[in-house]
Amino acid sequence: MNDRVPERISAYLDHLAVERGAARNTLSAYRRDLGRYAHFLADRGLGDLIEVTEADVVDFAGGLREGDDDYPPLAQSSLARTLIAVRGLHKFSLAEGSVAVNVAAAVKPPAPGRRLPKALGVSDVVAILEAVGGDDPRALRDRALLEVLYSTGARISEAVGLDVDDVDTVDRSVLLRGKGGKQRLVPIGRPALAALEAYLVRGRPALIARGTAAVFLNVRGGRLSRQSAWQVLRTAAERAGVTATVSPHTLRHSFATHLLDGGADVRVVQELLGHASVTTTQIYTMVTANTLREVWATSHPRAR
Repeated sequence: MNDRVPERISAYLDHLAVERGAARNTLSAYRRDLGRYAHFLADRGLGDLIEVTEADVVDFAGGLREGDDDYPPLAQSSLARTLIAVRGLHKFSLAEGSVAVNVAAAVKPPAPGRRLPKALGVSDVVAILEAVGGDDPRALRDRALLEVLYSTGARISEAVGLDVDDVDTVDRSVLLRGKGGKQRLVPIGRPALAALEAYLVRGRPALIARGTAAVFLNVRGGRLSRQSAWQVLRTAAERAGVTATVSPHTLRHSFATHLLDGGADVRVVQELLGHASVTTTQIYTMVTANTLREVWATSHPRAR
């Protein structure tokens, strides 16, 4: 049998390395994935990609999902990467004129699963908020920033984008500017408002530069950056001894999850988060469902 599949794989990997600048790790993974594909085709007596049919590619994908004596079933991410490599090989071979049809075009890699947002427990959030103390301008700013993030569910970019006129202390609300220039008015809790007022009265005047409308200021008097705001959160989490991973969206995720755990309607949370679709917000209900499942499993007499 004239086996030209390894030759085509080698040409494709060279193309990725030279023309596309693929990373070394990507090339290594694709080489393993396509090596497995080559063995699969060889076992079927297929020595050239021109002999491969869509049914062969479908069968290969099915084998990846189910595993066999030599390979365990692949995780979804590995399965997707392998099929992307196979699809890329056939697409490249079509472009090079080695085959007349891309038989892998219709074999789609699995869609990535929705990842659950990382939400902190209420006690961890409180610990982070209380880890920032003091009466100096930066401490007042940092406490106000964290309180606003958790109280309103604002993105960090929205919080640092706040101007003084966006804060309504009478109605206890703030005006947030979200993605695509969309605005939303959200309520703010009393603890957050108290921290914000303390900063505006005793902290911000010491930081302000002439003509700056921003609420949250850096030490030079300009608007605080997203990166600096993220560092405030990370430093507070370290001081609080919170070992869970804390990301720029942590307090926003926690805000949404705690509201739903408390019985809030998902459409209300959608509006507060500024999501265009309720479907985007519904991922948080997965967290709540997991919580309910855990409580049921430990409490129901017939759970085990």
